[in-house]
Amino acid sequence: MADTEAPLLIKRYASRRLYNTETSDYVTLEDIARFIREGREVKIVDLKSGDDLTRQYLLQIIAEHESKGDSVLPIGVLTDLVRSYTTQAQSVVPQFLAMSFEMLRDGQSKMMENLSTIPGPMTPMSAGIEAMQRQQRAFLKSMLPGWPGPAGSTVPGAVDPDEAPESEADLDSVKKQLAELRGKLAKLEGDDKKKG
Repeated sequence: MADTEAPLLIKRYASRRLYNTETSDYVTLEDIARFIREGREVKIVDLKSGDDLTRQYLLQIIAEHESKGDSVLPIGVLTDLVRSYTTQAQSVVPQFLAMSFEMLRDGQSKMMENLSTIPGPMTPMSAGIEAMQRQQRAFLKSMLPGWPGPAGSTVPGAVDPDEAPESEADLDSVKKQLAELRGKLAKLEGDDKKKG
């Protein structure tokens, strides 16, 4: 079996056909998507120029899945991605996305570890969720100085994540705070556009 640590090298010929250098045969975008789902890193290069085309083909795979109705990315996320190409957020978005997906992968692997080691019907799931919540809090602390906590927080209306809403009134309060934050962010973006 091939060394799964090294990326699978796919060469694109002038005819735009994709050639798997390990198995010496042609592959499709769906084949490449399958390799990736199986955990394999893939590198796609142009045979003639040597240019790395991996990003271009990965985006094409995502676009094809989204157009077939396999929607993973909500419209709001897609819209924000488009905006990030034309705003100052561009420098933060790649780091944010990378950290988010890393956190998701870590959370999934920890949840699987918990499922295999903790007996009981509900305990493994709640332990995995708690681990993901701890990672999410750590991530928010790194991205937003002062997070969490109402006392001395630089994030207006921040709610302590350890204190989950206990009633519908608490949940409504959290929703209201979130709406206020969104409004403030929209106003700040509008002010930045007026200045620029």
